[in-house]
Amino acid sequence: MIDELDVAFEEEDAEQTGTDRKRRSGKGAGKSAVAMFLTLLLFAVLGGGVYYGYTKVADFFVAADYDGSGSNPVEVTIAKNSSLTEIGNELVESDVVKSTKAFLNAAEAEPRSKNIQSGTYVLRRQMSAASAVTQLLDPNTRLSKGVTIPEGKTLKGTYDLLAKATGIPVKDFQEAAKDPEALGVPDWWFKRNDGKQVSKTAEGFLFPDTYEFDPKANATQVLRTMVEHFLTVTGEIGFADGVQQNLGVSPYEALIVASLAEAEAGVPADLPKVARVAYNRAYKKKMPLQFDVTTNYWLELSGKKAKHSGKLTVAEMTDPKNPYNSENVVGLPVGPINSPGKAALTGAMKPPTASWLFFVAVDKKGNSAFASTDGEHEKNKKKACANGIPLSDC
Repeated sequence: MIDELDVAFEEEDAEQTGTDRKRRSGKGAGKSAVAMFLTLLLFAVLGGGVYYGYTKVADFFVAADYDGSGSNPVEVTIAKNSSLTEIGNELVESDVVKSTKAFLNAAEAEPRSKNIQSGTYVLRRQMSAASAVTQLLDPNTRLSKGVTIPEGKTLKGTYDLLAKATGIPVKDFQEAAKDPEALGVPDWWFKRNDGKQVSKTAEGFLFPDTYEFDPKANATQVLRTMVEHFLTVTGEIGFADGVQQNLGVSPYEALIVASLAEAEAGVPADLPKVARVAYNRAYKKKMPLQFDVTTNYWLELSGKKAKHSGKLTVAEMTDPKNPYNSENVVGLPVGPINSPGKAALTGAMKPPTASWLFFVAVDKKGNSAFASTDGEHEKNKKKACANGIPLSDC
């Protein structure tokens, strides 16, 4: 009896269990579907968030830039030796481009961007960085073309070059240069230790180099820029202190020697050697320099053409009206005869130790031979003649 009841209960339990299983199975399937939906929704939300976050981060790193070719014209001056970053900063400040980064990206994409030159350009406000790079590489947008003043150029020659490049009349430069101290030359530069007269002109103080002048600059501003450059270079090499401490001459006297060496030396290596000859003749031997270049300088000042040394007459070389006469006047002339470059200034500051009193060009490359005696000098002159150098003795 108990066994039959047990079987009955087991069958009932089995039937109920099967029913419950069916119910649970139906409910479980519904829950699974919901879970799957929620999971997919979660991934969709997360994916959208990641994409949104990525785009925001990407936007953050993309350089801000304008579109198009810009609006109103604006003049922008690029300083000499400016880096691309410095150029970009200048363009941002002038509201030409929106960001330095955009300009750098555009410059990097254009291989010619390394050729962007200093000068003043006419660009447009709020132009794309790529357009700005293109304009900076277009020579037609550049107002100031630059002017190169070679080493050894005289005031007259310098004024001619400046006038041609800037459109400023030569007479304006001549007028501005009448007072070199007003151009920035300190008064102590016009001192001599040898007691000789000083020629207070701008000659020698307009440093030779390539310049980019503001198109709106006048003659005085142009010359002040060149004088400032001269003071910077001489300051960097310690010129004034060096010649006074090591040679016992004033900076002005050493400047004269540098200009003489610039005019006489045929190759850079001879610059300090010519300076040594000048010092030896002027100070150690107290004898005339006999540098033909001083006669030619006076001819130029007098409105005449310079001549080859072998064609200068005795009357021209010994002209008593010539304050630069070095043919029969002892010591240095009254002032510099041109604008010496850095190498000539350094040579006049650090000449080699030697007893040379003579030199002569001995080949067509411009190399000179130096001598301490008349006999050595005569041999050098014969060598020059043999090499086809047109000396008066040949």
